[in-house]
Amino acid sequence: MKVLKFGGTSVGSARRIKDVAKLICDGTPKIVVLSAMSGTTNTLVEISDYLYKKNSDGANETINNLEKKYMQVIDELYATEEYKQKTLKDVRAHFDYIRTFTKDLFTLFEEKVVLAQGELISTAMMNYYLLENGVNSVMLPALDYMKTDKNSEPDTAYIKKNLQELLDKNKNADIYITQGYICRNAYNEVDNLQRGGSDYSASLVGAAIRAEEIQIWTDIDGMHNNDPRYVENTAPVRQLHFEEAAELAYFGAKILHPTCILPAKLNNIPVRLLNTMKPEAPGTVIFNQSVPRKIKAVAAKDNITAIKIKSGRMLLAYGFLRKVFEIFESYQTSIDMVTTSEVGVSVTIDNTKHLQEILDDLRKFGTVTVDEDMVIICVVGDLEWSNVGFESEAMKAMKDVPVRMISYGGSNYNISFLVRSKDKKMALQSLSKYLFENK
Repeated sequence: MKVLKFGGTSVGSARRIKDVAKLICDGTPKIVVLSAMSGTTNTLVEISDYLYKKNSDGANETINNLEKKYMQVIDELYATEEYKQKTLKDVRAHFDYIRTFTKDLFTLFEEKVVLAQGELISTAMMNYYLLENGVNSVMLPALDYMKTDKNSEPDTAYIKKNLQELLDKNKNADIYITQGYICRNAYNEVDNLQRGGSDYSASLVGAAIRAEEIQIWTDIDGMHNNDPRYVENTAPVRQLHFEEAAELAYFGAKILHPTCILPAKLNNIPVRLLNTMKPEAPGTVIFNQSVPRKIKAVAAKDNITAIKIKSGRMLLAYGFLRKVFEIFESYQTSIDMVTTSEVGVSVTIDNTKHLQEILDDLRKFGTVTVDEDMVIICVVGDLEWSNVGFESEAMKAMKDVPVRMISYGGSNYNISFLVRSKDKKMALQSLSKYLFENK
């Protein structure tokens, strides 16, 4: 069985919902994971913000506007009065439930319940539409099987057991519809998966049932070899190793979250990235095989800050790096790149929330300099060190770009360059021209 995930834009209108229904009804059973309709989660966050501020009038007005949008979609989606009324009753119940939070104390717990309504509504609408069209569709409520443990990590044993029980109760279904993103936590409260959202849900569901394939459907034809906003004539990458996909996702390729495909990788399940606007396109397949001696793609991560700590005491002093890293750990600030020399170390971070406190602590060990408004350019492919000359190809492409840091060797699939944000476009275009267009 395959698992198919559709993002918010794929179910963002009545027309799109109908298109998705055509895609999934091909005569083979499958589990379909749906996000909330595009724009819904952001609006629910806005509603929550009003409720935190005790502005019930602002919250109610925003709720009414969102409900009106759904009423219009329902009117366009269903052909029969029976299913139109069933859906209206269900969707109105969700909006009435959201309104109950305008009367009481609003906390993070209530916010998570509010945010969950988007996926609950979109899946109800799709399920009713399939039933109206004679499809034997069954709902698999994510809140009945998707759960995290006390460390906020997926409870894979619980997910597998409870999902299988739901499937066994509905063995003859054609399509199984379920929600992405939402779950229950270790205390049985409504929560969400945060990282990767619905993509993560699809990967966890696929791993739990040992799926034949996991498909992530978006509005982009797979993962491209460069950023089309800055580079012309980019092309989809047809095959990626899981490690290559994770590197690209972490360093800026927005089509996929870096952690969401881990369950698929561990269970050796291929992940295919496809385009709902061009369903005939092959997209990108991600699996545990790599294409040897090939550079695949380039990605960029913005809003990077570089910090250099220079200290004469570092020379031959063991424990220096540990003390430096402990400072970042104490402020829960992760490091992207690291380079060292005999007298100093440079690191990059993308979270500057505690930058001043970090700098104050680092100055106890040496002279500290900071470069802000930087970008990490990541080149991904078969960059194993035994492939002589591959890293030099990326270096040659960067020969006219001022480079602040270079990171190579931490992975067999990545070489990274730190440049100023004003040089980002030139770097991406140069890499694309040298690595892809000239080949």
